[in-house]
Amino acid sequence: METKSNPDQSLFGKSGYEQVQPAALRRFKTPPPDLFVSLLSTVDIRINGDRPWDIRVHDPRLYKRVLCDGSLGLGEAYMDGWWDCDRLDDLFARLLGAGIKKRLPGLARVKLAMFAAAYRLINFQSVRRAFDVGERHYDIGNDLYLKMLDPQMIYSCGYWANARTLEEAQKDKLDLVCKKLKLEPGMKVLDIGCGWGGMAAHAAKHFGVEVTGITVSREQKKLGEELVSGLPVYIELADYRSLTGRYDRIVSIGMFEHVGGKNYRTYFNKAAGLIDNDGIFLLQTIGGENPDPTPDPFLNRYIFPNGKIPSRREINDASLGLFRLEDWHNFGPDYDRTLMAWDANARRAWPELGDAYDRRFQRMWHYYLNCCAGFFRCRQAQLWQLVFTKPDSQLEYRSNR
Repeated sequence: METKSNPDQSLFGKSGYEQVQPAALRRFKTPPPDLFVSLLSTVDIRINGDRPWDIRVHDPRLYKRVLCDGSLGLGEAYMDGWWDCDRLDDLFARLLGAGIKKRLPGLARVKLAMFAAAYRLINFQSVRRAFDVGERHYDIGNDLYLKMLDPQMIYSCGYWANARTLEEAQKDKLDLVCKKLKLEPGMKVLDIGCGWGGMAAHAAKHFGVEVTGITVSREQKKLGEELVSGLPVYIELADYRSLTGRYDRIVSIGMFEHVGGKNYRTYFNKAAGLIDNDGIFLLQTIGGENPDPTPDPFLNRYIFPNGKIPSRREINDASLGLFRLEDWHNFGPDYDRTLMAWDANARRAWPELGDAYDRRFQRMWHYYLNCCAGFFRCRQAQLWQLVFTKPDSQLEYRSNR
């Protein structure tokens, strides 16, 4: 079986888990850690401390790597085994909550500024790039997602208001979405970014609707069609910009993060043209308070290429005149709990998956899930469900919780 690793592993040569020889270390001039000690002390993190959120440094080249490459260097160094931490989720809740990324000196800040400038000029979410995230993230292997996710294969935030398990949280989320959409038997529903068809299957099975779902992942489509077999659910490999037809309801869960700021108006224009005058459109997305033109460099390279988290203002401005906002529901802390449940499932699954995913990939995946959990825990990231109707609709809408 082919071993799966990160897409850029060739850039770093060996996996980094071999014993580092002292002679090799002497070739590098590592900056004194005083700067890092000072920065980390402001959020009560110690280098080589003994608390769960403290950083244990195995290779002093870490400091230079972070100064040069910021969060990308920090993540890659973790993948290479240069440092460890017992509770990455707590570490990142402290780091991100204090905005420490903005306080890093050196070349890392220059590179981040250049990255931001590129995002302002280039449409990284163009039609040509639409399938990049499908190929590089969702197509890595259904075997991993089958082990990590709940039985309905929902790869988005669960709703934990009354749930005790991941399976219950995802079922409650799907029920909540369907009730907010006011689904009725016989309706035609469009699911933009349907994943493996879990939302579509739930709506068809329990609410008697017909669902067309689209995905940019060939592996999602392949497995999804097996999972929805026998239901009035149709999964297509397509970009949202190519869609045609008319629907009673539109739902889009965890896909808007791949749309990109230069395409927000295009996205809402397309949705407005696809939905009936008295239709309801529910959008679930990760969001932030303030516009940020760039994704995190580590997540962009290794996890979600060309992604971007929208802000409140960007969503509001892009939808104005096309939709009436009926409801805006934030349950961001529930994503922390969802991510930690996924991480626990993934860690249990590695022995079962055998050699399919090497140790470096496993560390990358653990890092990704835990840094995202910390992002939600410190409340810098939000999880929004927005309900829209057409501006001229006479529908009287009351939402659910």
